[in-house]
Amino acid sequence: MTTDVKKQQGEKPVILQVLPALHTGGVERGSVDVAAATEAAEFKSVVTSAGGPMVHQVERVGAKHVTLPLDSKNPFTIFKNIKRLEKVIKRENVSVVHARSRAPAWSAYFACRRLGVPFMTTFHGTYNFDGPIKKFYNSVMQKGEKVIAISEFIVDHMMENYKTPWSKIRLVRRGMDLDVFNPEKVPASRVVKLATEWRLPDGVPVVMLSGRLTRWKGQILLLKALGKLDMNVRCLLVGSGRPEYQSEVEALAKELSIDDRVHVVGECRDMAAAYKLADVVVSASTDPEAFGRVAVEGQAMGRPVVAPHHGGAVEQIEHGVTGWLFKPGDPDDLARMLKKALSLDEAQRKEFHDRAIKSVHENFTNEKMLRRTLNVYREILDLPLEKKSETTSAEPKPKKASAKKVTAKKSATKKAASKKAVAKKTATKKTKAKSAKAKTKAAKVKSSKAKAAQPKAK
Repeated sequence: MTTDVKKQQGEKPVILQVLPALHTGGVERGSVDVAAATEAAEFKSVVTSAGGPMVHQVERVGAKHVTLPLDSKNPFTIFKNIKRLEKVIKRENVSVVHARSRAPAWSAYFACRRLGVPFMTTFHGTYNFDGPIKKFYNSVMQKGEKVIAISEFIVDHMMENYKTPWSKIRLVRRGMDLDVFNPEKVPASRVVKLATEWRLPDGVPVVMLSGRLTRWKGQILLLKALGKLDMNVRCLLVGSGRPEYQSEVEALAKELSIDDRVHVVGECRDMAAAYKLADVVVSASTDPEAFGRVAVEGQAMGRPVVAPHHGGAVEQIEHGVTGWLFKPGDPDDLARMLKKALSLDEAQRKEFHDRAIKSVHENFTNEKMLRRTLNVYREILDLPLEKKSETTSAEPKPKKASAKKVTAKKSATKKAASKKAVAKKTATKKTKAKSAKAKTKAAKVKSSKAKAAQPKAK
């Protein structure tokens, strides 16, 4: 049934979100939030995935979940999923398909092409590639009629590496649930509970890095920085991962003689309390992140954040105002920024606390993310956009030239102006010379005529 017929019959347009599975993670959390928002607005929501512990959250908000093997990267399974998704699209009367990951996106893309249903995507990461095959596999994420980019860093990445037309990109930054990440809603008892579980001594500053235990998240980089720091601190590494890598992290802590200060605490179910427990929150990723939640969640809890100067962190942190940015991969610079963060007095900490919370409330709320996402659906379906006092268009503004380009342009302009000035000066000199020459010639002619007119002496 077409969207026009649905409008006439007063049916709600159906939005189908497609993702691999519903385990804990940023993409999954965002999918649940969007499902809730669509159900609360003028849409109906269907989510399809391979399932997982968050399925009940999808169903709890009133959306429908359909289980398909979308977590497989096997080419034969991806091909079979095309037909499976076609059936879901027809049965659920889907108006827009929104893909959030590469393997299921390929199946959804071809299903939509066959049925003539609008297809859109969210470009969630950099999707690294080391050759044309991987790059082609990634390219499905920019094949949508509209493509949501979760940060300006990703806008740059898409346009540079995939030549994605700027006209179809919509910038929708990820948002935080400020009911959860709100320091006023986290009682001291929850913080004390974690401090007791993790055996933290009173009065010792806490530096916390939250993230999966994997090399690119930067746990080793942080330990090297702590080894250079002449301050008594406790380091919390929150998250789980490969046991071999955890053993490597613990061995390095011992080698640096800081093993008594480093706590590898595993998963935490109360991250809001964990952030409140920390004195400084660190993101140390060695690869640029599309949008690191840690930096924003830490600021939402009023904590100074130290993060690398690359990826989405550059948009999230105002250096020296809401946190600090260090040179990526440099333990010495990370140690310097940590020292600045740990050296704040009470008044300075209060100023950072207030500025950080204000920044998150202005730029990274769930409300803004959801409103802008739903406006992309409305745009595709030619429905009226929801308007607020702020700009509601998710389309990114025309990009500013980089500092390097601006400098080059200024230099070129200066050179051109200089050349023009030299040319003008030369032309003026030539004109003056010609004028002087002409005057001299005229004077000679005049003198000759005067002589000729004089009577000859007898």
